[in-house]
Amino acid sequence: MKLHYFYDPLCGWCYGASPLLQAAAALPGVSVEMHAGGMIDEEEGRVITADWRAYVMPHDKRIAQMSGQPFGDAYYDGLLNDIGAPLASNPPIAAVLAADTLGILPLAMLARIQRAHYQEGRRIAEFSVLSELATELGADAASFQTAWQSARDEAETHIDDTRRQMGRLGLRGFPSVVLEQDGKLERLELSGWLGKPAQLAAALAERLPKAESVDDALFCTPDSCR
Repeated sequence: MKLHYFYDPLCGWCYGASPLLQAAAALPGVSVEMHAGGMIDEEEGRVITADWRAYVMPHDKRIAQMSGQPFGDAYYDGLLNDIGAPLASNPPIAAVLAADTLGILPLAMLARIQRAHYQEGRRIAEFSVLSELATELGADAASFQTAWQSARDEAETHIDDTRRQMGRLGLRGFPSVVLEQDGKLERLELSGWLGKPAQLAAALAERLPKAESVDDALFCTPDSCR
């Protein structure tokens, strides 16, 4: 079973859904393929303003209530008051792509970026922050810088491809998940699972092929195997 996860690092509902994706990815036989959508393009030059703070605050509180995900004081009282701080999806998307080339699970890198933004109130559009997060997860700083710079161009192609796929699949926004199994695609709506990662994992596990039962136990002793 494969889950196609359509996300953006600056999507609050994606942060709310993070435990669901991590629970699904932990299941044997389940893989997660990530598709970043570039919700806030770097070329727009968007920054945090008082209007942005007023816009996201009620949404963030609803996300926290429904998902149980924590939003830190450093985010509410720090970052959202950091007028002029850059808002851009492209740099953290490139960081997720770069982490993958260095052997860091993309979902783990995304979760760390989300935590840095929504709990620690850090500027995730800045390379210095992204580099610190990657090194926390085991990347060599110089290797990450090289990989990130290479991923900057790749991110543009990746985002374009994601948007084409979303259009073809009829997906309207983030987060969106499409389940692929036995050659079939099926939309998996996450809204009803928010705050229930264990229940989602159990539901997905029920859809995985069951191991064939055997009448006699198979085991080895010091003398023989059967």
